[in-house]
Amino acid sequence: MNPQIKIKTIKTSKVHELDFDDIPLGKTFTDHMFVCSYREGQWQTPTIKPLEHLPTHPAAMAFHYGQAIFEGMKATVNTDGTPMLFRPMDNAKRLNFSARRLGMPEFPKSLFVEALKTLVGIDRLWIPPQQGSALYLRPFMYADEPFIGMRAATQYKFIIMASPSNPIYNKRIRLYAETRYIRAAHGGTGEAKAAGNYAAAILPTEHAKSKGFDQVLWLDAHHFKTIQEVGTMNIFFKINGTIITPPLDGAILAGITRMSTIELLRHKGYKVLEQHITIDDLINASNSGTLEEAFGTGTAVGIAMIQAIGFKDQTIHVSDDNPVGQMVLDTINGVRSGTLPDVLNWMTTIDL
Repeated sequence: MNPQIKIKTIKTSKVHELDFDDIPLGKTFTDHMFVCSYREGQWQTPTIKPLEHLPTHPAAMAFHYGQAIFEGMKATVNTDGTPMLFRPMDNAKRLNFSARRLGMPEFPKSLFVEALKTLVGIDRLWIPPQQGSALYLRPFMYADEPFIGMRAATQYKFIIMASPSNPIYNKRIRLYAETRYIRAAHGGTGEAKAAGNYAAAILPTEHAKSKGFDQVLWLDAHHFKTIQEVGTMNIFFKINGTIITPPLDGAILAGITRMSTIELLRHKGYKVLEQHITIDDLINASNSGTLEEAFGTGTAVGIAMIQAIGFKDQTIHVSDDNPVGQMVLDTINGVRSGTLPDVLNWMTTIDL
C-alpha cells in the first residue's frame, strides 16, 4: 500500500503570468513538485510542495559517480477539460529498468503513477490547451548521499517536476550521422535512460549543428554503419512500403512513443519490421527511389519529420513529405486531446 502523499500548496499560482502561445522551451515550471527520499532501505514521506531549490551536499554521489536517471512524459487535457496521462505505467516500468541498470533502488510503480496524478491534478491549470502542446513531466532520481567513494549510494531522492511546452519542431529536420563519437555499445547503459548518456551526446550534437543539421544520428560503436537512434528520438524509415525501425538490442532506448508508434502502425495494417538497417542501406534505398520517408519518435519531440541525413561528405535526401509520420502524429495528438477514440487504451484519466 502506498504511504499517503503529504501536500502543501502555494497561496497564489504564477500560471496567470504564462503566455500559452509562447512558452520558452524548458525554462518555465509549474508551482509544485513531488519529492520522496530513500533512506535506510526504504522510500519515505512522499510530499508535494512548492517548487524550490534543493539543498544538496557537494559530495552528493550523483555529482561524482553519475547515478542519475530520468523519464519524460506528457499530460494533456481532453475535450471536457479533464487532465490525462499517456501510458504512465510504462514510464514507471522503464524508470525501474534504468534504476536496476545503474544499481539504484526501484521506485514503487503505483506510487509513481499516484504522484503523477496528484501533481498534475494540483497544477492542471498549467496544461496548455492547444493540440500538440502539453505539460511536460520530468520524473528523475539521483544519489544524494554525501560520500566520496566508488560504490552504490545508500541515499537517493526521487522528484517529479513539470514544465508546460509547445511543440519543439514545427519544421522538417536534418540529421547528421556521427562517425567519430558513439552513444552506446552492447553492455553499456544505452538501453537505460541515464543522465550520462545525454551528457556524452552534447559535443557531437553541437558539431552536427555547426554543420547545419538539427540532431545526431547515432551509428554502431564498432563499424559506424548500423543505425541506432537519434539524439533525443528513436527512428523509423519507410522503404518500399515497409516500416523499419532498429531493434531493441541492448544499445537502444525502449521509447514509449516508439512502442506506441509500432502498435498504432500495426493496428492500421502497416508492415512493421524491427530489424537492423545500415547507413549503406539508406543510401541504396535513396538511390533506387524506395526510401519513401523517415521520422523520429520521442516524448519531447512527438513525431519529427526527417528531410535529409548527412553522412561524411554526402547528404541523403529522404523525402519531401511524411504521410505516415503525419498520420502517427495526428493520431497520438488526437488521442491525447480526446478528439480521437483511445482504441489502444493508452490514456489514464486523472479524477479531480
